[in-house]
Amino acid sequence: MVRARRIWVTAAAVLAVAGGSSGWSAQAQQPPESKPLAAVTDGSLPPGWRIAGKPTAPQLVWRSSAPVPMGDARVEFRSGGRLLGVPAPGKDEHTFRLGIDGVRPADLKSLEVWSGGRRLDAAGATGASSARSAARPPAPLPANAVDPGKPGSYRTATGEYSLKSVRLPGFSAPVEMRAVVVAPTGATGRRPLALFLHGRHSTCYVPHGEVTGEWPCPRGSKPVPSHRGYLSDQKLLASQGYVTVSIAANGINGQDFAAEDGGAQARSSLVRLHLAQWANWADHPEAAPAVVRNAPRADLSRVLLIGHSRGGEGVNRAALDSLYPPPADQDGYHGKVRWHISGTVLIGPTVFGQNPVPDVPSTTILPGCDGDVSDLQGEVYVDGTRAVSSGTALHSAVYVIGANHNYFNTEWTPGKAQAPAEDDFWDDPDHRDPVCSKRAATRLTPDQQHKAGATYIAAAARLFVAGDDRVRPLLDGSGRRAPSADPARVLSHAVGAHRGAGFLPDGKVSVTGGKLCSAVDPSPAVACLGRGAKGASPHFAMWETDKEAGRHAIALRWTSAGSVARVKTAEPLSLSGSKALALRLFVPPNSTGTQLDVSVTDTNGRRATLGRAHADGLPGSERTASYWAREVRVPLTAATRAGLDLRHIKSMELTARSRKGQAWLMDAWGWRPGTPAVRTAALPRVDVGRATVDEGDSGVRTYRVPVQVSGQGSGQVRVYVFDPATGTAKNRVVTVRPGGHDIDVPVEVKGDTRYGADVQHDIVVKAIHSAVVGSYRGGITVRNDDPAPKVTVTPVADKVKEGKTLKWRLSLSEAADVDLSTVFTAVPVTGTELSTKDVDPHWLAEASVADPDPERPLSKASVYLWVNVPAGRTSTEVDLPTIKDRVTEPDESVSLKQMDDSGTPLPDGVTLNGTVLNAS
Repeated sequence: MVRARRIWVTAAAVLAVAGGSSGWSAQAQQPPESKPLAAVTDGSLPPGWRIAGKPTAPQLVWRSSAPVPMGDARVEFRSGGRLLGVPAPGKDEHTFRLGIDGVRPADLKSLEVWSGGRRLDAAGATGASSARSAARPPAPLPANAVDPGKPGSYRTATGEYSLKSVRLPGFSAPVEMRAVVVAPTGATGRRPLALFLHGRHSTCYVPHGEVTGEWPCPRGSKPVPSHRGYLSDQKLLASQGYVTVSIAANGINGQDFAAEDGGAQARSSLVRLHLAQWANWADHPEAAPAVVRNAPRADLSRVLLIGHSRGGEGVNRAALDSLYPPPADQDGYHGKVRWHISGTVLIGPTVFGQNPVPDVPSTTILPGCDGDVSDLQGEVYVDGTRAVSSGTALHSAVYVIGANHNYFNTEWTPGKAQAPAEDDFWDDPDHRDPVCSKRAATRLTPDQQHKAGATYIAAAARLFVAGDDRVRPLLDGSGRRAPSADPARVLSHAVGAHRGAGFLPDGKVSVTGGKLCSAVDPSPAVACLGRGAKGASPHFAMWETDKEAGRHAIALRWTSAGSVARVKTAEPLSLSGSKALALRLFVPPNSTGTQLDVSVTDTNGRRATLGRAHADGLPGSERTASYWAREVRVPLTAATRAGLDLRHIKSMELTARSRKGQAWLMDAWGWRPGTPAVRTAALPRVDVGRATVDEGDSGVRTYRVPVQVSGQGSGQVRVYVFDPATGTAKNRVVTVRPGGHDIDVPVEVKGDTRYGADVQHDIVVKAIHSAVVGSYRGGITVRNDDPAPKVTVTPVADKVKEGKTLKWRLSLSEAADVDLSTVFTAVPVTGTELSTKDVDPHWLAEASVADPDPERPLSKASVYLWVNVPAGRTSTEVDLPTIKDRVTEPDESVSLKQMDDSGTPLPDGVTLNGTVLNAS
């Protein structure tokens, strides 16, 4: 998927010389195996970067020195902190290419490569950690009364089914309908169904060979059996009476790089296509595959969806689509919904859309040593549901200290997988991470991690599907552990369920003695995690824009005991009926001993101190997202004894009792035990589309970004509109209603007859209150419909004495609206050819990977020249400076031939010919 807004980048590396274009310096384009080329800005492109592609369709290319395996987090190119786009990966797991139209050299300053909140390029990779001492795991929590990780009483049976492949919108190749089933034997009656969906991983492999991301798999290779990586989780659930199915999605993984939503809608379609089959088989078991026919009938009114990584985002979308149908043209399933999603489990999930389903209970497992989705953006499945709907669904986050991304799937685990696999948390042997290196005390083994994952999947099944409230303390921040998950340290917090009114930084609150900070903002003075933070926070994971409205926390910093921070709501809130005030609070990683007294005041001015909150930081390093909130509860009994009117609480105070410290408050809620029945609200659904239009030759036309609003009722969403030239976004809150045109984003398109770049006008949408969002991004793509100008060459000084400069003028048949470039390479000549020691060594260093020695013809020195004509200009000059030597030699010639995208000289291309005469 390429981010829709286009940056004007046709050639960051150019060759344009003195004369008519004074100030431009010689630059070069190099082949994949060559060194990075220099840019026309103040210096050169960073190591690993170059410009490639056709003259009118250039690409920004980054090559990593280490493999970047196919994973779930998107690889993103950024410039100056702004998103350039999402590049297409190469088969070699090293090379990434982003199509770029036009050029302004300034647009390629401070190039960076990011993935899942982690910087990948060498200039920013954080191999070393400032926390040099080994981290220690926290003390184990008290055991819960019920342990869902214990196997049940049923034996299990395993088998597979394979159906006819399906076609999904936007995907050219069919997607497989294949799954592995594990079911209980001897179970009577209809049994709940648990469906697993794996994440984005390599799709094909050659036994004892390499893996690829191709689809369909080439001859001689096999599909990676990612869907078989949850067999132990399936067997645990099946022993407890669940019918389980894990579905394959290699066909999506091999094609989703071009999907605007990263494949979320396609994965949802695939999940629901399987559920539809199970609904058919439940009614007509004689038509089912043998493995399904031999299993108990599935109860489609009790379905749990479990998704790993992009599979997590996929099952979230499937739950959304099951309640609020998507637009038919975007969907691969068009039948009735004959199932009910009781809950979801999301393992290290992506959340590109930041659009969690508010009224379907969820548990999100956050791996503390995730090296793929390393910003732990899945926290948004908790934080992003606040105040969106009724709030009756429990949304839980489970933080597993020492777990990586891959080991929840045995087919992604070295030593267990059929295909090649690896640890996604890269460990620098010279700078061992104190938390996540393989030998760290906090790091889990593959078996320990998988056992913990299975236990907490079973906990969610028991709570969401079976309705056993006794396992809730494992998921909702009550501070209990499941012994089956030992020795893993697993922590939790939650929103929703029996949490009532609360102090929400995103709402109408005022803060004194602290700072109402922004989760995502480029200004350190405004951002919640400013300068000095060692690591990241899952609560502040970035989205589509570098400055986001409506996401806040409260930052506290004190230098003496007794400092008070006060949070006051615009309207009094009611804590009546609550048993405690539940705060989600975090302190810096590896810190200990933070103490805060918690007090509340009612509208009559009566104040009561409820208790003292104790907070320790999680084990963390610069490479982990350990700024994560623990849930702390203080009982309301003191407020009741003091006679406070709990129906009218106006403020909360946090008083520091430790000498100095720092803390962040995510929210505070009135809490009481129990899990209420979920009330599914009738909500409007927003889906943004994309339209492509031609610019035309004249006049001004106005187009509108296509947006559909379906469902029921009205709600509020926040709309971000990006400026295609600068990448900056403006936002506004819009009230939407089904069938309405409340999100009105006009785009004016001015026609002309000059060649230019395609321009994309993007918007993204996020739900705020009483609404849901499906397709969250789209816009208008304005397609250039004018032919590129023709290029001709005129000799300026094509016969010079040595020591002088060869010059040519490149001219366009007409000016263009973007910089235009073409690439030349040195080819053999008849007679004596100019050599590597006949040209200026600085020019050679920029034009080639070659050293002057040993001396050889330029055609043997991999010379590649990228020549640029700036926008609005019709010509530029190219020079080749030579050097004078003391050797008597014959006249020497050079021929620079225009080449195609593959690096082959064009037979009918433009040629720069020159001759250098002996000076003596």
